[in-house]
Amino acid sequence: MDRDRERSIPRRQFVRSAVAIGGASALSACVDREGSLLGDDGTGTSDGTPTERGLNAPRGDPASLPPSQHEWSDYLVRDAAGNTILPEHQLVLGLSYEGSAPPTDAERAAVADAFGTLTRAFQWGTGGDNGASFNRGLLALVGYAPSYFETVGDGAVPDTLIQPETLLERVGEDPAKADGFDAVVVMSSDFGSVVLAAEEALLGRRESVNGVEVAGSLADVFSVAERRTGFAGNGVPASKLDHEEIPEQAPLSMGFKSGFTDSLPSEEGVKLREGPLAGGTTLAVSRLRLELDRWYDQDHEERVEEMFCPAHDSEEVGEVGSGLGADSGITEADVERIEADADEHGRIGHSQKVARARDEEFQPKILRRSEGFATDAPEHTGFNFTSVQRDLESFVEARAAMNVDEYDVDVPDENHGIVDYVNTVDRGTYVVPARNQLALPVV
Repeated sequence: MDRDRERSIPRRQFVRSAVAIGGASALSACVDREGSLLGDDGTGTSDGTPTERGLNAPRGDPASLPPSQHEWSDYLVRDAAGNTILPEHQLVLGLSYEGSAPPTDAERAAVADAFGTLTRAFQWGTGGDNGASFNRGLLALVGYAPSYFETVGDGAVPDTLIQPETLLERVGEDPAKADGFDAVVVMSSDFGSVVLAAEEALLGRRESVNGVEVAGSLADVFSVAERRTGFAGNGVPASKLDHEEIPEQAPLSMGFKSGFTDSLPSEEGVKLREGPLAGGTTLAVSRLRLELDRWYDQDHEERVEEMFCPAHDSEEVGEVGSGLGADSGITEADVERIEADADEHGRIGHSQKVARARDEEFQPKILRRSEGFATDAPEHTGFNFTSVQRDLESFVEARAAMNVDEYDVDVPDENHGIVDYVNTVDRGTYVVPARNQLALPVV
């Protein structure tokens, strides 16, 4: 690309495109655009250690890492209401296993060293800074699918896992939409250069990263079957998608913010409590396609009622949901009122419906780990969504609660929450081991 033309593209748009493209050239260009924001003075990392010019992210301290890979919440940026904000850039690598069965010590060491490189090279998210405005570090996890365990062991799959085909069938979707990956890596940061550099290092394409010597590589035992990128952030959908109705400050393509504190369980609450993978969790990875044209054919009040519930006042919710503060406003009374709302309003809400899948104390059981519109999908109508939960039964219950046929009400499909506007491209199921077991576990 012509240098002057490259400079004329707004930074966020440029970096978003670079992450979607991937590779060493994209990384170099991305670092050039983001260097000043990461604190680059051309001399070294934020701790003063000399490094390659441009990438100047804060270094990691492996000794300070939480024991579970999915423990991100204390290392995320928070908004004024205290809600966690997921990083802007997301990268999902779908992997095929090509190693030994069972894995050798050398193969495990290669995987452990590869992830160890990342924890030395990059701070874990915000580094625990409660006042951070940007996530200058990296958050990452690796999960293993049923097919991986069937390959490396004696055919035994952890009890906590559900075959993706089975999960799809149980939520009323086509079992052929299983993603087919043996493992998956999810990485997130507010800086595209951090995600791209981590990817290059993880796959053994660099000798050093952020001033740290690269050790190990996933390429010794995995090949990349698919690479997915996503982006979220205030104002991004409105600038990128061809829908005038998308609010200017909306962080997600359906117009509303997510991640309200009351709608997310604790990370301790989604940990596996027993068994060979205790301390880990389960992961559901979904690629979706959104029907935004029909969604935005509705007015703001209708969208509020279908995203939340008919009892929500659209003016109090605000344009993108910021008026709700840290609480989604969904109560047990809203759930109990589903049939009445259907009769009175002719519509029911998505949040109202999935709240039926909360536990006996009305606590949610599914924790979002990354989400964003897919920058690698045609016309950017794709959507990446990953969640962790103690068991995949919780995901099944929550997704089934979205379905129209779960309710004996006379409500048109298009007024039945958001389910009529969300189509599944594929899904995968994984177990995310605790950090001390992340390198090619066998049960």
